Amino acid sequence: MPQAAPADTAAAALARLQAFDWQQVGVELDLHGHAVLPAVLAPPACRALAALYAQEGPFRSRVVMARHGFGRGEYQYFAYPLPAPLAALRSALYARLAPTANRWNAAMGLAPRYPAAHAEFLARCHGAGQLRPTPLLLRYGPGDYNCLHQDLYGEHVFPLQVAILLSAPDTDFTGGEFVLTEQRPRMQSRAEVVPLTQGDAVVFAVSQRPVTGGRGVHRVNLRHGVSRLRSGQRFTLGIIFHDAE
Repeated sequence: MPQAAPADTAAAALARLQAFDWQQVGVELDLHGHAVLPAVLAPPACRALAALYAQEGPFRSRVVMARHGFGRGEYQYFAYPLPAPLAALRSALYARLAPTANRWNAAMGLAPRYPAAHAEFLARCHGAGQLRPTPLLLRYGPGDYNCLHQDLYGEHVFPLQVAILLSAPDTDFTGGEFVLTEQRPRMQSRAEVVPLTQGDAVVFAVSQRPVTGGRGVHRVNLRHGVSRLRSGQRFTLGIIFHDAE
């Protein structure tokens, strides 16, 4: 099985995750529905991950977005076993985000609670028939874009996910901004562009988050996408914590 990056990639990324102020990350998620984690991956690791796209071994399926009305561009879902650095990063991120996920569900009056270890949550998914891994690599070329959407793959959904930009803006590509929209009750939708540099990760809500208003806590629906690429090529690593039916 090819590795997703040099041998020290996982250790370096995990050390970087350890250094973040996760309490502040939780505050940012509460305020905005997303939070940026700068430089989770170094440029060599980004390039090594992007280079996997041309290989067949790491992946279970490929999706051409235009065929399904999803936009333009394409992506591939990784197969199990995941490349070791990706598996380590997925588990480490889950462990740090589970407290926010539990707090959000409690605030929204939703029953599911998430165990501390990702392996336990995956066992729950697999027991319900959600057996297919969901981490993916996305590739965009000139004119490509990703329509606003939510990554829901079955009954069991972890309410946060992560995207890591593997390409360098203004060097590898232009355009292609990460976009979030928020549909607020009895109000017009709000859009936000999230600036990212190579190796940055953005944590964001999969489908909804709690917001406190004048009448208490209500659920706000979110969608995400990518604006039209003007030039070059853009690769992104998507890390979704629930598996698919």
